[in-house]
Parts: sequence; C-alpha cells; structure tokens
Amino acid sequence: MLTKTLENIGAKVMGALAQAGDFAVLSGRTFRAIFKKPFDGASLLHQFNAIGVNSIPVIVLTSLAVSAVFAVQLAFGFRQFQAEGMASGVEGLAIVRELAPVIVGLMMAGRVGSAMAAELGTMQVTEQIDALECLATDPIHYLFVPRLIAGAIMVPLLTALGIYVGFWGGRMILVGVEGQSAFVYSEGFYQLLSARDFRIAMIKGLTFGIIIALVGCWRGYRAQGGAEGVGNAPTSSVVTSSLWILVMDFFITKLLLV
Repeated sequence: MLTKTLENIGAKVMGALAQAGDFAVLSGRTFRAIFKKPFDGASLLHQFNAIGVNSIPVIVLTSLAVSAVFAVQLAFGFRQFQAEGMASGVEGLAIVRELAPVIVGLMMAGRVGSAMAAELGTMQVTEQIDALECLATDPIHYLFVPRLIAGAIMVPLLTALGIYVGFWGGRMILVGVEGQSAFVYSEGFYQLLSARDFRIAMIKGLTFGIIIALVGCWRGYRAQGGAEGVGNAPTSSVVTSSLWILVMDFFITKLLLV
C-alpha cells in the first residue's frame, strides 16, 4: 500500500515536472521566434483588437465595480476612527499597487487566455497545426508570437485604464455618496503614491500579459482527445494563469517594494 502511494506521488511529481519543462521549452521557442522573419503584421493587429480593444468594456465595468466596493469598505472602516480623510489615499494606493493590475490580469486570463486555448486547441485536434507544419510554417512563430506581443503590450495599457477608471469609481462613492470634497479626494488619491508605484503596476501588467499569452497558447497547443480536450484546455489555462498571476504578484511586490 505504501509503495503504491509513493509510486502515485512520484508519477504526479514527474508529470508536473514534464509539463513545466514542456512549457519552458515552448516559451523559449516563442521568445526566440519574435525576431524571426517574416513578421505577420496583420495577425498582430488582429490580436491587438481581440485582446485589447474588445476587452475595454469588461475592464471598465470590473474596475469601476471593484474600486467602488473598496471605497465603501474604506469609508466604513475609517469612519469608526473619525479618519475619513485618509480613505482616498488608501484607495489610490490599493488601486495602483494591487487592485488594478491583479483584477485586470485575472479578467484577461478568463476572457483572453481561455479564448487562446480554445482557438489553438480546436486547430490542434482538427490538424490545422499539422497542416501549417506541412506548409513549412512554424506554428510557434505564426500562432504564439502575435498573441505574446499583443498580450505584453495591451495588458499594461488596460492596467492603466483600470487605474483611471478606479479613480472615478472611488470618487463616485467617497465624493458622491460620503460627501468628501472633490479637491480633497483628488489630492488624497495621489498623496501616498510615487512614480515607482505606477512603474510597478506597469511591470505587473507586462508580466501578467506574458503569462496569459504563453499559458493560453501552450494549453491549446497541447490539447488532445477531441472535443473533450478542447473543452479542458480553456479551463486549465484560466486556472494555471490565475495561479501564476497571484504568485508573480507577490514576488514582484516583494522584490520591487523593498
């Protein structure tokens, strides 16, 4: 019984290591393929639209809702200590450092990462990727690179949009509902912030965009088993991307805020 348990644990560990190695190899091939020619500009523009422009409504609504809810909680908490004036400063700090980058990353993992996995998974099980290879087209260069570049550029831009919308979400509650002065809110929002905080937010957005694109493409590229495999690829992509976003958020925050 003990031997079988150890064998099962060992098999799972080896499977996880094999997947990690496979992901690392494909990621390395993708970064190398960025500099290969010819470059498919039309595909890149399509990905800019699919990843960035089409995600704007989701990011706006999500950022507005989360910042408003956080402002409600801050107003309630600081009211207990008659320190309502500090709410806007903490709101700004939380939105720029954590809420905007993480919420945007998680929403993009759900919306964009799953779509990448489903699209490439469908191409894999219908042998369209094999057809590309038969035509002497590198599928990593053709499929992965435009998505990686678009994710690395658009997710930081959407993070900046999330910060801007978060400012107005907090203002809607603290000024419109709680009665705080608009001038005091605007001044307080940036009181605890520095240029470093905005740089960290952009670094997080860049990192999360790369994670979302690579994991989504990898899960789709390795999809197997017909319709069931295509169905599992988006789910595993979202879960894996979300976990890595939260893990990397901790390490980036810890390393860059020391």
